[in-house]
Amino acid sequence: MTAPAPALLPNPKDVRDLLESLFGKDVTVAPGDPVSLNAKAAVAVYVDPTMATTALCLLDIRLAAWLAGALALLPKGGLEDAIDEGELSPMHLEAVYEVVNIAASMFNGEGINHSKLYKLYAPGESVPGDIAGLAAAFNRIDLKVDVAGYGSGNLSIVMAH
Repeated sequence: MTAPAPALLPNPKDVRDLLESLFGKDVTVAPGDPVSLNAKAAVAVYVDPTMATTALCLLDIRLAAWLAGALALLPKGGLEDAIDEGELSPMHLEAVYEVVNIAASMFNGEGINHSKLYKLYAPGESVPGDIAGLAAAFNRIDLKVDVAGYGSGNLSIVMAH
């Protein structure tokens, strides 16, 4: 029996297709800037069945807000206020959690070690040192994501291997 392979880095089309199918809205994905933990990023941590970290998904607060709004059909004005205040409400975070939970599907497939969402750190929340270190790793993709009707922000997907 062959051991499952580690998850592969998704490509921009995978990201766009997932978000478009989730929101039913046009989503544009292009190369973007790396998301910094110093800029109030939301950080989703994915783990395998042994609880080893497999991937991180970092979203700047702007993109986190827009994704929450697109999923929960929230008015843009309230999201802009949350961005300006630098803090997402519990309702916003719940919607972001759902988006990044569904995004785990990008790391799974036949013959690939199963990954699931372990935790979502809110923008500005302290992350453990090992997660912060992994956030700077090189096996990554950095994207600018624009959600029709809302706005754009940056997304970084970082693989642990």
